[in-house]
Amino acid sequence: MAQKSVLITGCSAGGIGAALAFAFQKRGFLVFATARTTAKIPSALTALPNVVVLPLEVTSRESVAAAVESVKKTLSEGGRGHGGLDVLVNNSGVGMTVPMLDTDIDEAKALFDVNFFGVVRVTQAFAPLLVQAKGTIVNISSIAGEVSDIWTSMYCASKAALSHAAEGWRIELEPLGVSVVTVVTGMIETEFYNNHDSPDDAELPAESYYKQIEAAIAKKRRGELAEGTMKADVFAEKVVGDVVAGKTGKIWRGTLSSQIRFMMSFFPTSWIDIGLRSRAPGLSELGKANKDR
Repeated sequence: MAQKSVLITGCSAGGIGAALAFAFQKRGFLVFATARTTAKIPSALTALPNVVVLPLEVTSRESVAAAVESVKKTLSEGGRGHGGLDVLVNNSGVGMTVPMLDTDIDEAKALFDVNFFGVVRVTQAFAPLLVQAKGTIVNISSIAGEVSDIWTSMYCASKAALSHAAEGWRIELEPLGVSVVTVVTGMIETEFYNNHDSPDDAELPAESYYKQIEAAIAKKRRGELAEGTMKADVFAEKVVGDVVAGKTGKIWRGTLSSQIRFMMSFFPTSWIDIGLRSRAPGLSELGKANKDR
């Protein structure tokens, strides 16, 4: 049987992408581990057999095109079966934790360029290889795309866009023999907050309505409110198992993912709002202060 192949975006150390790369390699896949800065890919991964490291910036058409050519060349060597790409994992993503009223529109557009349009750009570029292999596209979305969270509305919107679009792509690509999986990711223990959001570069403007609870918002930005998260390697093993088993559509993995799925099906919005408010320290104090003015 020909060796299967997978390309994963966003394989920086301590993240979901790297964990998925380890898990796919363990299953015998030829792994193309990519990152904007390849030095951030863990050396323990790059040292493994059947791991090819490539630079890939999902917002750059030139970078994506170069990665496609590198993958084509590698897959064409050594008689690797059909010469196509069996699995594409769109994992690259960035976060943004700031009240909507204080959001910089250009920064929000940049976030969408990575989290949504970056996925479109990479998928379009690798589509011929995926069609050739009758492959699978795996989009790493989030519970934040299903139930919006406080202070992260732009991130939530980008993941909602991905989740909804991917369900349409699933039907569009079906006649071409390509499957689409959307992973609704719960809370995972990663370096995501450290890699993308720095408390030092996100100070609220002096005139912000939320200035008095800035410290509480900073805790959210640093990931200090995330508790009981699933280990990244555990998450990765489950997701790779799902992909190998041929699952399609939405799959829910990670801490709170099943609970969110249940809540959306059976709980009224007012109950969900209570849960959201409980995850936003400082809101009640802010509301009281405004009433007292």
